[in-house]
Amino acid sequence: MLIENWTDQSTDFHVKCLVNTYAKFVLCVFQTYISDSLIGVNIGTEVTNMPSPTQVVALLKSQNINRVRLYDADRSMLLAFAHTGIQVIISVPNEQLLGISQSNATAANWVTRNVAAYYPATNITTIAVGSEVLTSLSNAASVLVSALKYIQAALVTANLDRQIKVSTPHSSAIILDSFPPSQAFFNKTWDPVIVPLLKFLQSTGSPLLLNVYPYFDYVQSNGVIPLDYALFQPLQANKEAVDANTLLHYTNVFDAIVDAAYFAMSYLNFTNIPIVVTESGWPSKGGPSEHDATVENANTYNSNLIQHVINKTGTPKHPGTAVTAYIYELYNEDSRPGPVSEKNWGLFNTNGTPVYTLRLAGAGAILANDTTNQTFCIAKEKVDKKMLQAALDWACGPGKVDCSALMQGESCYEPDDVVAHSTYAFNSYYQKMGKALGSCDFKGVATVTTTDPSRGTCVFPGSAKSNQTLGNNTMALAPSANSTTSGCIPKYYHHPHASFADLTLLSLLLIVALVFL
Repeated sequence: MLIENWTDQSTDFHVKCLVNTYAKFVLCVFQTYISDSLIGVNIGTEVTNMPSPTQVVALLKSQNINRVRLYDADRSMLLAFAHTGIQVIISVPNEQLLGISQSNATAANWVTRNVAAYYPATNITTIAVGSEVLTSLSNAASVLVSALKYIQAALVTANLDRQIKVSTPHSSAIILDSFPPSQAFFNKTWDPVIVPLLKFLQSTGSPLLLNVYPYFDYVQSNGVIPLDYALFQPLQANKEAVDANTLLHYTNVFDAIVDAAYFAMSYLNFTNIPIVVTESGWPSKGGPSEHDATVENANTYNSNLIQHVINKTGTPKHPGTAVTAYIYELYNEDSRPGPVSEKNWGLFNTNGTPVYTLRLAGAGAILANDTTNQTFCIAKEKVDKKMLQAALDWACGPGKVDCSALMQGESCYEPDDVVAHSTYAFNSYYQKMGKALGSCDFKGVATVTTTDPSRGTCVFPGSAKSNQTLGNNTMALAPSANSTTSGCIPKYYHHPHASFADLTLLSLLLIVALVFL
């Protein structure tokens, strides 16, 4: 799924596109300078009940999506996109590489049938030739560059080379010794292919396409790579990875791999080829041995990746230059073989319900079919209970949340544990703050969900079951990972077990704490 920064000067739009690698089409999120909005959905090839191309295009048009990526050159899809104005990327499947690489005539015929026959009615902008050929189809490696050149030559003959770019996606496994990035280099086994490939990309102004999966790097590191480092979570300065050769600081695996590719190209004297990340994501569910394939981690990774791109953070080597990235994937592919995680990389279930809700700054919920925008803030599972207690105390103290419902005998007292009480307090603060970015963090112990945490007579603020109106205010946001506030109030103000004397003592402690902050 693509997350791509693109500016249309005529409409003043930023475009964020989301693409399923194994899918027939793509979802784009259009962000104006004022707000973000959810545009539509994407269905993979191994998903049951795939809609017809006409239905897909109708949905995309209704959501104002103007960029699409196809992972083949399906005739029905190309016809369906005609006269829509939607920009389309098509692909040459791996099984067709050998034939196309054999002769200029075969490639010309492919371009005639799959490009010229539809262009310009169908706005084809890019051809992706093969996928991870070097690592997944090594026998075809020797013909890859020939296929690229023949496709390019066919475009030149058809006078379409200025309008349409040609490239091929690679696994990041072609890069060796990726940390420190400055010492990274391409697997020399592939030099006979990589060097002419980079020359081709440079001469045609095309990007290097790279698949980046911090999930696999994390799992295969056997504990060497911290989970937070893989998930884009904030790290203390002394825990950041530093490249001793460049003194560049790396706060996440994604940036390190992308920069490793840049350094690997510069090692071969190619310094002006941009990188597009064609696949990246995190599975939301796994088998018994796939402990970190969870909804929480998938939500964290993909939300942070999107924010990373939107902020135009770039990488330490190229700061301020946004990296185009494709998130894998939009829909869970329930028919796909393999481990449990292979079926669960999607943002949506096959019935159209969101697996979790991604969020952008100031945008509220995105990529969810909940038209009421019902999102809630809950305490994360398996986090330090002392951190939860401190955050709970902050919410019910300085955060000025009404925690009276948590007092003994009240509707939300049961179950009487810090996770349940924190969830109520966190969500109350989140709703009161208008679901603003940063209001559901609490130093990393809270997360956003689309599942209403209300239970029985305990109705949470923001629930459709509640008539309570919660407005915005101008208070400071809850303590985030970057906050300098400790949040270590011993007990929260409305703790059900707190006596009047306890509350008086807490008030005095709070005053003293504020004096010394």
